[in-house]
Amino acid sequence: MALKPPATSCVTIRRLQYNKTFFTARVAEMVLSGYRGTYGAPKKDLLLPNLTSREREVVQLLAEGRSTKEVAVQLDLSVKTAETHRSNIMRKLGLHSVSELVLYAVRNNIVQVATGLPPAPEPAPATATDVVPAANVTTA
Repeated sequence: MALKPPATSCVTIRRLQYNKTFFTARVAEMVLSGYRGTYGAPKKDLLLPNLTSREREVVQLLAEGRSTKEVAVQLDLSVKTAETHRSNIMRKLGLHSVSELVLYAVRNNIVQVATGLPPAPEPAPATATDVVPAANVTTA
């Protein structure tokens, strides 16, 4: 496994700590390349099946990183209904993963790709209980 610079790891941990979506640089490049039509199927070969307005809402929320349960709560649906919508969408679009759904949503302007990460929240100030005393070291 390749080691990441500490700053990248900190950003990743902060994004995940606050339940935010995080894409590695490689995945972000794949998404942007897909949006530009330079990765996978060219943009002109996209299939645009007829999704209902509710299905488009579900696609948008899922592509924004929401869980099926969060989609259900936001749209005032049962979890089972949200799962059914998700299943129908994946079948209609011929998709097999959420990453493919995100790519579909970006290519079809259902969601927009952010051009940069928002600033990470400031860490809490250290308190006296956070300070670890230095170990006693003797020299010979």
